[in-house]
Amino acid sequence: MCVEKSAISVSEMAKMVGLSRTRFYQLVGSAFPYPIYDLATRRPYYPPELQEICLEVRRTNRGIDGKPVLFHRRGKEPSTPKPSRRKTTPTHDSRYRELLDGLRSLGMAGVTTSDLEKALKELQMPLNQDQGGVLRAVFLKLKHQDTSAPVNKKNSK
Repeated sequence: MCVEKSAISVSEMAKMVGLSRTRFYQLVGSAFPYPIYDLATRRPYYPPELQEICLEVRRTNRGIDGKPVLFHRRGKEPSTPKPSRRKTTPTHDSRYRELLDGLRSLGMAGVTTSDLEKALKELQMPLNQDQGGVLRAVFLKLKHQDTSAPVNKKNSK
């Protein structure tokens, strides 16, 4: 075991041994040695000698008091994702959702699925084309429909 730093904080020591700070503090005094306190800053730290002892305690699962120590795993460790049993091909609903989200991000908050289906049918565009191209064409089609719609004169003033 090679210790690189001349002094480390208690948090860093806890991380080095793979424990949460809380659990590490619970074990200080029985399993792990107490840190040394800097008189000027009043901050605890671990010099290389104590770092070696802490790492040895973790490696052997035997505390400085000679008793066995049970360590908990620190937080949730990343695991390999389990393969999904669902089909990976996108359904029409998910593709519509992506297009609707795209249109809404472009300022068309009132667009519905039926508006989208109607525009796709008029454009004769299949959903399996380039998503960006489909989004652009549908956006322009719906935008053109909005501008060609009759203007309500009551609300225009």
